[in-house]
Amino acid sequence: MTPRTVRAAAVAVVAVLVGVLFTVAPASATPPNIPSASTALSRLNSLTVAAESHASTYDRDLFPHWITVSGACNTREQVLKRDGSGVVVNSSCAATSGSWYSPYDGATWTAASDVDIDHMVPLAEAWASGAWAWTTSKRQTYANDLGGPELWAVTDNVNQSKSDKDPAEWQPPLSSFRCTYARAWVQVKYYYALTVDSAEKSALTSMLGTC
Repeated sequence: MTPRTVRAAAVAVVAVLVGVLFTVAPASATPPNIPSASTALSRLNSLTVAAESHASTYDRDLFPHWITVSGACNTREQVLKRDGSGVVVNSSCAATSGSWYSPYDGATWTAASDVDIDHMVPLAEAWASGAWAWTTSKRQTYANDLGGPELWAVTDNVNQSKSDKDPAEWQPPLSSFRCTYARAWVQVKYYYALTVDSAEKSALTSMLGTC
């Protein structure tokens, strides 16, 4: 057995012994429903190109999150369980151990406090691309969407570096991930019928060209 295998086996045994207190989640590391590059390009070309608007009226509180998803678990905790490896949570659903691979920069973390949950298309970007006209209920659905590639577990300071920037202004430091990043970004904009500005579309087209 390798050291990693031994550690994994030990976690499994402990989980069996005190399973009433926590669960062990399988690793995924990639959110669902990311289209192929060709599909993403087709969807990108179908999006309305328009300048961003209403930026001055953006308020993060207009996108309620994190909401309770199941039992004691909120959306952030669900993503940590979904995308981590060997994740152990307590009765309050807080992750007490595990590891998380951040695809934006290729780093791996073993403390949940080092991991942010990034909105692929940031809330402010969504607002300026059309979400300003949505109901609060729809914005809540968007901010907590586990069904598509909107929420990613990533290194906290990398997420902070990204902030509210679109791909014309910021791209993942790990260049090999930029193809997947563009595919996921386009899918979110397409699914929610958000607009793209011309610089954003140009950057996404170039990123998809690396796939």
